[in-house]
Amino acid sequence: MRGRGHSQNPPHRFAKTVTELDTGVSRHESTIVLTELSNVQAKSILSTNTSPDIPFERSLNAYRGCEHGCVYCFARPTHAYLDLSPGLDFETQIFFKSNVADLLRQEFSNSRYEVKTISLGNITDVYQPVEKRLGITRQILEIMLEYQHPVSLVTKSSLIERDIDLYTQLARQNLVHVAITITTLNNKLARNLEPRAATPSRRLKSIQTLSQARVPVSVLVAPIIPVLTDYELENILEQSKEYGAQGANFVMLRLPHEVQGLFTDWLQRHYPLKAGHVLSRLKEMHGGELYRSKFGKRMRGSGMYASIIEQRFRLACKKFGINRHFHELDHSRFTRPENLRSPQLEMF
Repeated sequence: MRGRGHSQNPPHRFAKTVTELDTGVSRHESTIVLTELSNVQAKSILSTNTSPDIPFERSLNAYRGCEHGCVYCFARPTHAYLDLSPGLDFETQIFFKSNVADLLRQEFSNSRYEVKTISLGNITDVYQPVEKRLGITRQILEIMLEYQHPVSLVTKSSLIERDIDLYTQLARQNLVHVAITITTLNNKLARNLEPRAATPSRRLKSIQTLSQARVPVSVLVAPIIPVLTDYELENILEQSKEYGAQGANFVMLRLPHEVQGLFTDWLQRHYPLKAGHVLSRLKEMHGGELYRSKFGKRMRGSGMYASIIEQRFRLACKKFGINRHFHELDHSRFTRPENLRSPQLEMF
């Protein structure tokens, strides 16, 4: 299906009934499926995390579902909680929280609020195509700047360049860090894997644009897919460094819940001769299973193959001069502008 990662809507894991099409009945399927947007009035906006293998404690997710349509996306199973399929529904049924700005101001205005870096884009991309029209992420950044609150962000979209003015101002106060995700530098493979995301060359250009604006930027090589993209690790790191990336990290392919079936089906259709080898490598990293969600292992796996990838990453970072300095954001600048305008303070 043109422009989509998956063309089917397999049932989710909570489904009580399953509908199957009679294979003897012919039908015509449109090659174009439009995106449907749903406005959600959220009750709360910030999420906390205690996982030992995730480098942030607090996150904000303004969207559910993602138009990028990445076939490997570990967030696909979240649509099951909405009684929707992690397949095509995840890419075409997008939910956005229109009251994010109000909730964020309420959080920051609370006298008991404790400042911790807020991470954006760790579930679904905050710069997916609908953001161009809705502008929710820009609203969030404007509030971060107003309150001088530290924020980190990960994206694979060149739309981030739209907000370069805000990132520049945040960077001057050491309040922001950006990571650009690059999965592959192969345009054909990227088109199949991430049909609506920016091309690899555009992502490198975004790294360059941010770097030239003195915005701290890293590259996230994710996910590394055994056999399909693992050989590109050093090249991605070298190219990213040349375009201005200061840091780097990586994540191995994760296949939780329904993503296993979706990715396996995609693999058999697009790369049937490599499918067996890819799946074999994944099982090697997860004790004979395609995926295990064990803390400390789910992001990078274990075993000989996983160890080799770790070593290659460390050596490449050392060779290209990446990750030499740890960039810690400033938490001391946080202010509440509305307090400065209170009647009592105006007396002075």
